[in-house]
Amino acid sequence: MSSMAGDELFAHPALFYRTAREYAEQTVSFVRDGLAAGEPVAVAVPGPRLELIRSGLGADARDVRLLDMTEAGRNPGRIIPGVLKAFADAHRQSRVRIIGEPIWAERSTVEYPACAQHEALINAAFKGRAVTILCPYDESRLDAEVLADARVTHPTVIAGGREQPSEAYDWQAVVARYNEALVPAADAAVRAFEAAELPAVRHFAVARAARLGLAGQRLQDAELAVAELTTNSVVHGGGRGTLAVWAEGGQVVCEVRDEGRLTDPLAGRRPPEHGQIGGRGLMLVHYVADLVRVHTSEKGTTVRFYLTY
Repeated sequence: MSSMAGDELFAHPALFYRTAREYAEQTVSFVRDGLAAGEPVAVAVPGPRLELIRSGLGADARDVRLLDMTEAGRNPGRIIPGVLKAFADAHRQSRVRIIGEPIWAERSTVEYPACAQHEALINAAFKGRAVTILCPYDESRLDAEVLADARVTHPTVIAGGREQPSEAYDWQAVVARYNEALVPAADAAVRAFEAAELPAVRHFAVARAARLGLAGQRLQDAELAVAELTTNSVVHGGGRGTLAVWAEGGQVVCEVRDEGRLTDPLAGRRPPEHGQIGGRGLMLVHYVADLVRVHTSEKGTTVRFYLTY
């Protein structure tokens, strides 16, 4: 793993593993190499594998930031700002290394496109920064398509203990491929809106979400997200938009579409720069939702978010 600790500013290898033993050996070695080099280290992986690393590190675990990715990264769009960038920004004086495992076998097919785009966008978010992000992939349980995408989103791949450049690396291609058109469910409640109707469309969304089963904090999250997205439509998306709300797979789904176009693929995944117009609303949506899907084209943008009952 020498190149991961080398003198290139940013490194983003995928680690292919098949057994718990291989996983523990590779990840613990990666963490200990970082600690020996005086680098701050964070680990964000699903709970059971987090315990493998914690156990393998023994007393060294106290020097590592440990996070359960099924909680911290429930929404893939929250991982860059809330996990990776938050840790890297807290340690700007030194090189940092992070293990981030955003894709596991239990992820749904609805979630996967956002996961793949997340892995691709890491390359844009950390270009030129002294950061190493190692992303494990379970070869024994993940689909072949997922493993193929990993070779496209990571410049290098570690398999069988050897790290090699990925000839398939082209992260922009994955961002584009999963920029999929989104169509509301046939039974969705739909309402068009303009500036004067922002309060009414928010109340419409909240009432519909409540009838579908949301309550308490989840209902407040829906209200906040709808308010942010519909306001963005009025301010940045042509002055009007369309809201749709429906239930799907134990979740309430809200979708806002308008005539605006997102040109920044990292919109909503990093804090807006000083003086930047927009970007804050979509970040808030990422933080409150369990999943966010975005489709943008020359004709407009659709943002869909999911909230579990």
